[in-house]
Amino acid sequence: MTLPFFILQKPWFHDVWEVWVGYPKQEVLTSQYWYYVMELGFYWSLLFSVASDVRRKDFKVQVVHHLATIFLLNFSWGVKYIRVGTLTLLVHDVSDVLLEAAKMCSYAAWTKTCNILFAVFAVVFVISRLIVFPFWIIYATVVYPLYYCPRFFLYYFFNMVMFILQFLHIYWAYLIFRMVRKMISGNMSGDDRSDNEEEDSEENEEQSLSNGDGKKRIINGQHDR
Repeated sequence: MTLPFFILQKPWFHDVWEVWVGYPKQEVLTSQYWYYVMELGFYWSLLFSVASDVRRKDFKVQVVHHLATIFLLNFSWGVKYIRVGTLTLLVHDVSDVLLEAAKMCSYAAWTKTCNILFAVFAVVFVISRLIVFPFWIIYATVVYPLYYCPRFFLYYFFNMVMFILQFLHIYWAYLIFRMVRKMISGNMSGDDRSDNEEEDSEENEEQSLSNGDGKKRIINGQHDR
């Protein structure tokens, strides 16, 4: 993923109404083209890798998210929603960078740095995906286009996919809040978003067999890691 700093210089970064000024005859910047190419390749790689990776609790959610993003990238390019598409990518990337940095610190066993980065990530995630994305980006795709052209089928379909993305953001925000609560209480034992399904089934089995002390010790011994 990349952070397109060229966007900061554009008027449609500061005023979302500007994304439709001159539509559909808008200049496509070379930087926008390569940003789309890299992001499309990135999300295709995620879609293929998630199928061969360890099955996680949010596997289906990730697949839906990647498919929705790939569709939005292709559709927005095809109908020249490139400015709003670029802003949508930026909204996603700004928090993902912090999450990946927190993961690297976790792998390096830098617990304090990991917790700090994750806390910053949680704040940025809430601001970018629960505030900016629905109240600026989606609003710009639902309301502003009607000033330039009549409604058509793909207008509804595009915005339906945008709302699907927003529902996924809400789901992930719920998992993030759970992790933040664990972090504050000092009970940060894993990633609610990334625990694999196999571990979940083992935990459920352990709970169901824990009525007897002897059985509980055996199960704990078998699954202790």
